Amino acid sequence: MLPSTSTLVRSAVRLLPRGTWGRIETSLVNSGCVQCPCRNISVKPGGLKPKTVPPRYLGQPSPFTHPHLVKQGEVTPGLSQTEFELRRHRLASLIEAQADRLEPSASNSTHVVIVLSHPTRYMTNDIPYHFHQNQDFLYLSGFLEPDSALVLYGERRPDQAILFTPRRDPGRELWDGPRSGKDGAAALTGIERVHCTEELGVVLKSLKGTMLWYDSSQPVHPRLHQTHVAPVLEAGPMPRSIRPLIHSLRALKSSAEVALMQAAGHITAQAFRRTMAFSRGEVDEAVLFAKFDFENRIHGANFLAYPPVVAGGNRANTLHYINNNQIIKDGEMVLLDGGCEYFGYVSDITRTWPVNGKFSPAQAELYEAVLEVQRSCLSLCSPGVSLDHIYSTMLALLGRQIRRLGIVKASTSDVDILKAARRYCPHHVGHYLGMDVHDTPELSRSQPLQPGMAITIEPGLYISEDNDEAPERFRGLGVRIEDDVVIRDKGGPLILSSEAPKTITDVERACAQR
Repeated sequence: MLPSTSTLVRSAVRLLPRGTWGRIETSLVNSGCVQCPCRNISVKPGGLKPKTVPPRYLGQPSPFTHPHLVKQGEVTPGLSQTEFELRRHRLASLIEAQADRLEPSASNSTHVVIVLSHPTRYMTNDIPYHFHQNQDFLYLSGFLEPDSALVLYGERRPDQAILFTPRRDPGRELWDGPRSGKDGAAALTGIERVHCTEELGVVLKSLKGTMLWYDSSQPVHPRLHQTHVAPVLEAGPMPRSIRPLIHSLRALKSSAEVALMQAAGHITAQAFRRTMAFSRGEVDEAVLFAKFDFENRIHGANFLAYPPVVAGGNRANTLHYINNNQIIKDGEMVLLDGGCEYFGYVSDITRTWPVNGKFSPAQAELYEAVLEVQRSCLSLCSPGVSLDHIYSTMLALLGRQIRRLGIVKASTSDVDILKAARRYCPHHVGHYLGMDVHDTPELSRSQPLQPGMAITIEPGLYISEDNDEAPERFRGLGVRIEDDVVIRDKGGPLILSSEAPKTITDVERACAQR
């Protein structure tokens, strides 16, 4: 999905330098913690005490009801209780380090972190949308139910967790399905202290936090905020935003997270392959949309990650075209930008191909130009390079291509070539990827990439049919090629979407598999 080039007002989030974790680890070991080999995070000995998951349906898949998805000790498929506890401890370490830096005199403050779930949202009076959890809450707890909350607290380090979950109500469960309740939530997440959500305000007041961490400007759950959190904020200190710190953690993926993203990339890549094979000389965009959606879901995706762009012909030049209801004519190309969500992690891939299975000479020229730029940008995906640097390189390379193709005059100055490149590709080269399509928006794209970060690389060229300045053979063509990438220390980037046909030969071969 396309990243905007606009500069948003956001916190200046920076990931901690890798050496910083060593200093944090030393302090943790000295305080009686043991070092965990997983991602340089420490946990207290005996922190997790496994409980038996109740032998009944909960509010989300469990090892009892979904043994084909969730293993013993996992909270969600592929992610263990230990991984979630490590995330919470790592956040506590970040808060401790930041508090010492900002207010050294407050080193013994009682920190209280508040992260709310999403509420259930409704499309009409009593018809709910499919529930989608607040990613920050999900990242720290793995809990998938609405109307919940996570509180972390502690003196100096907020490493103690309390989970709040709705009280079980047989009347509501008759309509909405089972809920975990306190016992189910504790056994599933490994968080020992669990309260009912209506106790949130009382518990917050009892913690008497002297330093609050909470995002109050745009509460993700307005009712819980107004009822339980706002009174505490009125009587307590001004809260500090927790979102930038959580996003700095989410930006660096663990091996378990990368495995889930690989699965999402594999599913969507195969969906592209089968949708290409399903294309024909004249086809409705809605049919390709349905085919793509079906192939993702039938092969394991939970649902699509976002409304896909299925844009035939000149409509590919409308960057966020999602009507997907026009006929694609024989000889036209279709630009499909789509991805799936697989147990909390997403894919985001774009391919462009001729629906009749054969590129025309002009289509092939423009496609090869974009593909060459995309390959060059992929080669830059390494530690220390920023997305903004790759974007600048993309513009320079696109400028050369549009000059070579005669889209701009050969005599055009280098400055004007860059301006033209921005006109013909008005979006950024990529964005961060993970639990969300445009993941961790608090993180600047000028941030140097680090191993474990996931990004997209998606150059494009868009030439409207009414563009009188471009050669006639290119008018009405729009091409974008997008891959999902994980940054690695060695061996070059890991391309999560590598199975989606991309070269002209592979695309035409996929289209021929009918």
